[in-house]
Amino acid sequence: MGAMSDVKEEGGKKVLAARPPAKPISRTRGCCLSADTAPDPAAQRAVPPGSVTTTACNLGLQFPACRAAPVPLPAPGGSCVRAVSMAAPEAAEEKARRPGKKKAAKVDESELLTVPDGWKEPAFTKEDNPRGLLEESSFATLFPKYREAYLKECWPLVQKALSEHYVNATLDLIEGSMTVTTTKKTFDPYAIIRARDLIKLLARSVPFEQAVRILQDDVACDIIKIGSLVRNRESFVKRRGRLLGPKGSTLKALELLTNCYIMVQGNTVSALGPFSGLKEVRKVVLDTMKNIHPIYNIKTLMIKRELSKDPELRTQNWERFLPKFKRKNLKKRKEPKKKNIKKEYTPFPPPQPESQIDKELASGEYFLKESQKKRKRVEEIKAKQADAVKKRQEERNKAFIPPKEKPVVKAKRASTEKKIDIEAIKEKVKNAKKKKLGALPMEEVKLKMAADEKKKKKK
Repeated sequence: MGAMSDVKEEGGKKVLAARPPAKPISRTRGCCLSADTAPDPAAQRAVPPGSVTTTACNLGLQFPACRAAPVPLPAPGGSCVRAVSMAAPEAAEEKARRPGKKKAAKVDESELLTVPDGWKEPAFTKEDNPRGLLEESSFATLFPKYREAYLKECWPLVQKALSEHYVNATLDLIEGSMTVTTTKKTFDPYAIIRARDLIKLLARSVPFEQAVRILQDDVACDIIKIGSLVRNRESFVKRRGRLLGPKGSTLKALELLTNCYIMVQGNTVSALGPFSGLKEVRKVVLDTMKNIHPIYNIKTLMIKRELSKDPELRTQNWERFLPKFKRKNLKKRKEPKKKNIKKEYTPFPPPQPESQIDKELASGEYFLKESQKKRKRVEEIKAKQADAVKKRQEERNKAFIPPKEKPVVKAKRASTEKKIDIEAIKEKVKNAKKKKLGALPMEEVKLKMAADEKKKKKK
């Protein structure tokens, strides 16, 4: 039996024996070693601080060593308890020396995501990249024939704007393309991307005055392809017209709300402005192509604009304030010209149609001779021809029938002779001679005279 066994053999029988009292074991932080156990001589080296190791004792068990300062292990045959007990106070002292970690103040995530008012990213200067670029980069784009005259006229201005960023621009009228390339002096690696966007916008009919803004740091562009979103050409033209609105009013409202320049041309919509505005423009354009009128999105943008002005509501959820529009399908199903009316169900089959012989028997033609039948057919044909001739003749004679004339009503001449009252005229002339120019009428004069007489009597 092994040394650790508690069973003894006496006279061929196994008898349980009392286990000897256990020797005191020193328990320290992270260690559990016996008083008489000695470490392996090969492990007589310092344990690096912060490392997790295991220490093996004579019992065959492994225990994790404590994270503490390096402690030299004792010599073979010595006690490990003393080494561990000495390491414990040193570790406690070192822990006491460490400055206490300050608790990080809780910051709201919305404050970290919002950009402070008036903050602007510093411009990229030559000091940030004094050695320039290692390789030459270039971009080219084609332009339609109708843009050739405009590009030829404004190309010197394009070259002047790009030369400030040390980017070369070439216009090939034969091939119909524009190319931009970097130079040895180019220090801004993103300048070539902005130059590429500039020639793209010029090819999409954006005027140079607006397109040159893409060279600024806080301005971006987005070219939205709408040609493949609607299959029917008539529906596509109608929905594209909704983006413009009557006399361009809808497009102008979108530009004011998003602070972007929008150009609708052919199968694309070009937008130029800040990143937040471009996101809204793309949403409105795609919704319009999905048959959602832009006026609904404009109303939502107006409400968002007012809410963003309030500093308290800026960090809150705006869903309760935004309108919720229900989609109503007002398109009615076209009714067919010929309506098939279902007949009532009857279990009996329809009556058998009459044959030609049955019809002849009913009319009596069946019993006539062939010559009589032939004569009857000829007479019917002649009667039909006579009716047709008569109708044709009536239509021809209509041209010769004169139209009914309206009865002429003679206008009565107004009598020019009027009775003139000569005596009334004579009286008017007499009265006019008596009056002086600017004099009051006789009635007013009499009233004044009566009023003056009353005043005299009172006195």
